[in-house]
Amino acid sequence: MPRPLTIAPLVIAIDGPAAAGKGTLAKRLAGHYGLPYLDTGLLYRAVGRLAADRGVDLDDPEAAGAVARDLDASVIDEAVLRGREAGELASRVAVHPPVRAALNAFQRAFAARVEGAVLDGRDIGTVICPQARVKIFVTASPQVRARRRTDELLAKGRAVDYERILAEVRERDERDAGRAASPLKPAADARLLDTSELGIEAAFLAACAIVDQAAS
Repeated sequence: MPRPLTIAPLVIAIDGPAAAGKGTLAKRLAGHYGLPYLDTGLLYRAVGRLAADRGVDLDDPEAAGAVARDLDASVIDEAVLRGREAGELASRVAVHPPVRAALNAFQRAFAARVEGAVLDGRDIGTVICPQARVKIFVTASPQVRARRRTDELLAKGRAVDYERILAEVRERDERDAGRAASPLKPAADARLLDTSELGIEAAFLAACAIVDQAAS
């Protein structure tokens, strides 16, 4: 049974780089506290995938923005959008202000639910929900994140090289942190949760402690 909170609504903002474990953690927290959950990264993946499928120039801010404004949530298929290619497409379109403006509106509407919400992404605590009661920035070293991604892909039967994955992780980190629109960075009042040496259960318990403290 979901654990009831004494203070509602509660918005939990989970930010961090790829493969740090924020998605797994956000899902666990949503189930634990009985809150609706939104993986905001899927929105950008969906826009990137749709733009590529339609032959839209991913480096054209207005063209990509038009795709984002027309995004229908019903077409967001997590199974299709979880691949590395979709992640790279997402990172490319996410740098465009028109794309971010359209998807920011979607995310803010989700966060405004009366029962509260859990959202994970890269700018939830800094841009989307700056007034969120709980902000957690989940991180891990590039080496650990690359190893996790490599192991995940190997488990799916894909032939991958750790060094190539590590280079991609570092390249994406640099692109996300250096973009002009909503760069990846922790909010000033976010709690840092480094999962480099933590398993899923230990990270979850640490996050629950942060939420409980904020909600008490």
